Amino acid sequence: MLIVAALGGNALLKRGEPLTAKTQRTNVKIAAKSLAKLVEAGHELVITHGNGPQVGLLALQGAAYKPEEAYPLDVLGAETGGMIGYMIEQEMENALNHSRPVATLLTQVVVDREDPAFKNPTKFIGPVYDKAEAESRAAAAGWHIAADGDKWRRVVPSPAPKEIPDMRVLKLLLDQGVVVICTGGGGIPVLRRNDGSMTGVEAVIDKDAASALLAQELRADALLLLTDVDAVYRDFGTPAAAPVRKVTPEQGRKLDVPAGSMGPKVAAACDFADTGGVSGIGRLEDALDILDGRAGTLISKGATHNS
Repeated sequence: MLIVAALGGNALLKRGEPLTAKTQRTNVKIAAKSLAKLVEAGHELVITHGNGPQVGLLALQGAAYKPEEAYPLDVLGAETGGMIGYMIEQEMENALNHSRPVATLLTQVVVDREDPAFKNPTKFIGPVYDKAEAESRAAAAGWHIAADGDKWRRVVPSPAPKEIPDMRVLKLLLDQGVVVICTGGGGIPVLRRNDGSMTGVEAVIDKDAASALLAQELRADALLLLTDVDAVYRDFGTPAAAPVRKVTPEQGRKLDVPAGSMGPKVAAACDFADTGGVSGIGRLEDALDILDGRAGTLISKGATHNS
């Protein structure tokens, strides 16, 4: 079975944890041990990951330089793809005892220059702040900000992914039995010019949407969206909250879930399940159990509703 496993940026760097390499390494090691079980069970694996906290941190570091010296978001996305990919690659090799080749591919993803997301930033990046500090930073740096739970964060444009031009390279690697790490942070956002050439653009693509597109184009059997929450919850945040275990895509789209966090995951999972594959959402430590229906939330056309 070919599986695309997407690691959430907040699963690799949990809310409130220090933005350090040591912290990320510790979390990546946990993820690698869980993902290695999928490979050891005989599955082919493609790993994607988020980069919201990391790309925001790099942008903050860039603010220390002159405005013309700061790198744009597409370049920062490539930097985080290399950084996080390196950690995942090394820890996957260790977890597999170097029995399988593992490689990281910086992946370009084409977006539409007319996407309305460029005029309506919604993608959270960087650390969380209280409202007063967020407003102060936004005023000084020209940011857009939005509430993220009881905190505030910077938001940037998040256009929909339309095409993955590096698909040919990905398939070559998979044909050689490589465990591939790709589409980091939703991929490096690029525009296709009229002459066919490409150029980067200021944006951060949603990792879950890009992972669903990747899974569709690879004709994967399963898409796992792995995070720090054990399942999708009905009535989340209320005394009546209960995990949703199995739903169809139609049922999944009717769930009332938080728009800024679980919403994109459910939408991406339903989109992929519509193509005939199985989508799973849950904790990264439970990857194999989610696939086997023992944990998390499964979304598929043949699912029997069980909340």
